[in-house]
Order: sequence, then C-alpha cells, then structure tokens
Amino acid sequence: MLQSAEFWVGVAFVIFWGVMFYFGVPGKVMNQLDSRGKRIADELAEAKRLRQDAERLLKEYESKRAAAEREAADIVSTARDEAERLAREAQEKMADFVKRRTATAEAKIAQAEAQASAEVRAAAVDAAIKASERVLRDEITGATAASFVTASLNDVRTKLQ
Repeated sequence: MLQSAEFWVGVAFVIFWGVMFYFGVPGKVMNQLDSRGKRIADELAEAKRLRQDAERLLKEYESKRAAAEREAADIVSTARDEAERLAREAQEKMADFVKRRTATAEAKIAQAEAQASAEVRAAAVDAAIKASERVLRDEITGATAASFVTASLNDVRTKLQ
C-alpha cells in the first residue's frame, strides 16, 4: 500500500485539504464568494433603483411634454382667436373709414353743388340785370331814365342776391 501511487495521491490530497483548512482557504473563498454575491446583489439593486428612476423620469418628461403640447395648442388657439379679433377690428375700422370718407366726399359734393347753384343763380341774375338794363335803356330815354335805371338795377341786385 505504501508503494502504490494511488495511496500517495490520496495522502497528498488529504494533506492538501488539511493545509487548506489550516490556513482557512475555504472560509476565505466562501467569504470572497459571499462578498462577490453581495456586491452583485447590491449592483442589481442599484440597477433596479436606476431603472425605476429612469422610468420615473421618463413618465415625468412625458407628462411635461404633454403639458407643453397642451400649452402650445392653447397658445396657437389664443393667437388664432387674437388674429381673428384683430381682423374683425381692422374690417370694422376700414368700414368706418370708408363711411367717413364717403360722408366727407358727399359733403364736398353737396357743397360743390350748392356753390355751383349759387354761381349759376348769380350768373342768371347778372344776365337778367343786363337784359333788363338793355330793355329799359332802349325804351326810357333822358336823365330821368338814367336815374330810374340805376336805382332799379340796385334794387334788383340786392333782392336777387
């Protein structure tokens, strides 16, 4: 038995394990494995926490994006309403401006008509005076006629104008 190789391999195996246990290698290996397992578990917990934080941030940013889209839609709607209101006001102001300009033009036209009518009346009066002066001068002669014509013409002028 002392000569068999298997025996010495067995003895070496037992000595090897004895030395290993003496120096506490299995305990150290178990401690290292436990610490590595704990470190992996901590990393997994950290990864899980980071994932939850990322999901929470994603939900937060999605809600912020939705709120920003709603706000943008509100701004666009408000701007559209404001533009429509301004367009209505501009149309009303333009209509008012056109009415005022039309009224001013009509007033100027009426004034021009009145002035033209007065000028025509004055021209007619002057023509009537000149015609009556000619007729009276032809029919009435002498100094009396001249004074009578002058007085009559002055009366006609004041009455017609």
